[in-house]
Amino acid sequence: MIEVVLWGGTGHSRVLRELLSHLGITVSAVIDNREIEPPFAGVETIRGIEGLKSWLDRRDDCSIKPSYALAIGGGYGRDRLAIAQDLDALGLPPISLVHPTAMIASDAVVGLGSQVLIGATVATCVQVGRCSIINSRASVDHDCIIGDGVHIGPGATLCGQIEVGDGVFVGAGATVLPRIKIGSDATVGAGAVVTKDVPAGSTIVGVPARPLQAQ
Repeated sequence: MIEVVLWGGTGHSRVLRELLSHLGITVSAVIDNREIEPPFAGVETIRGIEGLKSWLDRRDDCSIKPSYALAIGGGYGRDRLAIAQDLDALGLPPISLVHPTAMIASDAVVGLGSQVLIGATVATCVQVGRCSIINSRASVDHDCIIGDGVHIGPGATLCGQIEVGDGVFVGAGATVLPRIKIGSDATVGAGAVVTKDVPAGSTIVGVPARPLQAQ
């Protein structure tokens, strides 16, 4: 029987638990760095990496490690990558999750620990890195290269041949036109229409998208 621990105990964890249940996979525990109310009845909630180490040591067969899924949405891609590194060091394998309603081309590559959620499309010759999220109804068209720790928000559209750097967050309903390059750790606001390359670390909003002006 496959079992999974979820890192993160808020909204995205509920999305992933529903998907895991649909796939017949058990959630054994939820880990969070914060003090939170247990999100699921009958599922133990653990505080941080030290709590997880203790929990693993208490298991009946501590040599068998559960897989992990990162239930951290939003623009926290670098956090996902850092947590993944800690969990990898403990010997926990990442699980890649694909919703049954998602469409992934036969020659697309989805990296370890990434998630393709309900109604999403990943087209031919797409590469998706580690610990990335292609969220509900998002569309990633042909020949796109998606880095590690990326989040493509619900309903966002990436046209063909787009390059997306590590840690990028593309907000819900955004559209990125073909052959655009989005630099690492950039943020694309919800509903934006991206017509030009996006510098690393920048935040762009609007139609057409422009740099967010400081208030």
